Amino acid sequence: MTDSKIAKVELGTGGPEVGVQGLGCMGMSFAYGPTDADEARATLERALELGVTHYDTADAYGQGENEKFLSPFFKAHRDEVVIATKFALAIPPDEPTKRIIRNDVPYIRQAVEASLKRLDLDVIDLYYMHRRDPSVPIEETVGVMAELVREGKVKHLGLSEVTGGELRAAQAVHPIAAVQSEWSLFSRDIEAGVVPAARELGVALVPYSPLGRGFLTGSFANAEKDLTADDFRRMQPRFTGENAAANVALLEPIRAVADSHSASLGQIALAWVQQQAAMHGLPVVPIPGTRKRSRIEENVAATRMVLSEDDMALLEPIASKVAGTRYADMTFTSAGRE
Repeated sequence: MTDSKIAKVELGTGGPEVGVQGLGCMGMSFAYGPTDADEARATLERALELGVTHYDTADAYGQGENEKFLSPFFKAHRDEVVIATKFALAIPPDEPTKRIIRNDVPYIRQAVEASLKRLDLDVIDLYYMHRRDPSVPIEETVGVMAELVREGKVKHLGLSEVTGGELRAAQAVHPIAAVQSEWSLFSRDIEAGVVPAARELGVALVPYSPLGRGFLTGSFANAEKDLTADDFRRMQPRFTGENAAANVALLEPIRAVADSHSASLGQIALAWVQQQAAMHGLPVVPIPGTRKRSRIEENVAATRMVLSEDDMALLEPIASKVAGTRYADMTFTSAGRE
């Protein structure tokens, strides 16, 4: 592993310049079981050394605790990093495990102020609508987000899990820099409508879970058996029971390609996602999550890999064979509304 920095790309037309791979920070303090805070901090620093400049969090991750955890790193490197956070998943005070999707104007204004305070920042570089509430016109939601830009609280706007039509409606109100959606060898539903719309509008794609929440790395085979009780992957249909057993078999072609490149399964999965930029003609900046320095080095190395046509052909059928949906409830995803 060399210390040469990864390539850079503009995050959408007029968006910030970032490394071609970002870092999803959720798992550093939330959702994936016990974590080592010191190692997570060291991972943030190592990522920056390697040219990772796009760091992704959200107010819903640990009820704001993830933003607080990241704040010292962001402040120490303010001019070197692009900070993305999100709003929309409200937590009822009397039901801390429940999430309510809110896109209404008062909530957005409340949420941005709370994120700015937790992050201890004057401005957020990229502010996402985390999930879409169809009962609120997207023009209204993006309208207030645009006001935040004019007020200097936010620099660029992003949307997560929107349809192609919703993206076009939002873009008509204010330029959108990035759309964040799940995109991986296991999850390709966005290619039908979202990706073409993003290409047409000059919007970048920011794939979350490009490693299938770790499943594509081979790090676990069945969430109920292999992961701790507080790991939320135990609630995702693809990773439990008969679905998990069927999906483990789908790793074999990835393993075959990995062996031919002397690479890991995860590197092949990431290289496939990175290569979608050329395949579809738009910026693609995946945000694999990790909390270990060794993994960030492995992930970043994948940005320099090139898969052959034969490799891509071998990997092509995987997504169509996956058992189980991305979430138990798909109604709040773009696929659930397309």
